[in-house]
Amino acid sequence: MTAPLARPEEPLNLSAPTRLDEVKGWFWPADQVLFDWFLSRQNAGPSGGDLLELGAYLGKSAIFLGGYLKEGEEFTVCDLFDSPAEDDGNDGEMRRSYATLTRRAFEANYRAFHDELPTVVQAVTAVLPDRVRHASCRFVHVDASHLYAHVRTDVETSRLLAAPGAVVVFDDFRAEHCPGVAAAVWGAVDARRLHVLCITQHKMYATWDDPEPLRTELAAFLAGREDLWHGVEEVAGAPLIRVTGRKAVPPKHPRSRYETTTPGPGSAAVQSRHAPVRGQLARRLGKDLLPPVLARRLRRWL
Repeated sequence: MTAPLARPEEPLNLSAPTRLDEVKGWFWPADQVLFDWFLSRQNAGPSGGDLLELGAYLGKSAIFLGGYLKEGEEFTVCDLFDSPAEDDGNDGEMRRSYATLTRRAFEANYRAFHDELPTVVQAVTAVLPDRVRHASCRFVHVDASHLYAHVRTDVETSRLLAAPGAVVVFDDFRAEHCPGVAAAVWGAVDARRLHVLCITQHKMYATWDDPEPLRTELAAFLAGREDLWHGVEEVAGAPLIRVTGRKAVPPKHPRSRYETTTPGPGSAAVQSRHAPVRGQLARRLGKDLLPPVLARRLRRWL
C-alpha cells in the first residue's frame, strides 16, 4: 500500500459501493491484469487449491480475488481489523496507517459483491500456520505488516501454506516507506528459495517452485498486450520480468449488487444518472424558447 497514510480522524465510510473502484484501497490496474491472468490460468487447469490474503484493508483486492474462487475451495482473509496488535511497534503502525479500518466495513464491502464472506481470521498473521492447511493455497497475496520481523514471518508462512506451483504476491516490496518489506522479500530471493516471476511498480509475483514454464507463458501473454510494457533482465542469477502498466486496461470487475447503471470509462456512470435531468431541462427550454418546428425536432432527438 503506497498511498499516503490515512489520518486518524478520517470518518469511516460504510456506504454501499456500486462498483469496485469505489472501495478504498491501492490495487492498481496493472496488478488487476496480472491477478486475472494468474488466477484464470489456474482456474482453467485440472487442479484446484485455496486462496489466501494476508492484510485486507477495506477489501478491494479481496473482493477481486473472491471472483475466482471455485466450488469446494476456501478463501481465507487474515487481518487485525480492530484488534490490538501483539507488540508496540505493530500497534503503532496500525494506529498511524489504518485508523479507519474495521471488520464491519470490510464485510459490508465484500457482501456488496459476493453472497458469502471468506473465512475471516481476525488476528496477527503469525497464527495462520495453525489455521490454514499446509500446502493448500494456490494463490497467496501478502499485504499485511510493513515491519521486517513480521514480513519475514509472512514470507515463511507463504512458503508453508503454498500448494505446489502456487503464485505468491508481495505488496510494497520496494516502497520507500517499507524498507522492512524489501529486506525480507529480497532476502528470500537472494537465498535462492523464492523465485521471482515478475514485478510491477507495487507488487512482486513469485513462486516457491520451479518458475518455468509459468514465466515463459507470462512473457508470451505480456507480448500480446499493447497496454503493458515489459522488459526482462537478470537478477540473482535468474530472469526477471519488469512490467509497467500506466496505460493498463483492467479486466472485468465483480459486479456490485448495488450497481444501478452500467459503468463506463471515466464518469460515464455519473453522466448516465444525470442524463434524464438534463433531458427534461432541455425539453422545457426548447418549448419555451424555440420555434414550434425546432422544438418538435428537439423533443424527438431527446
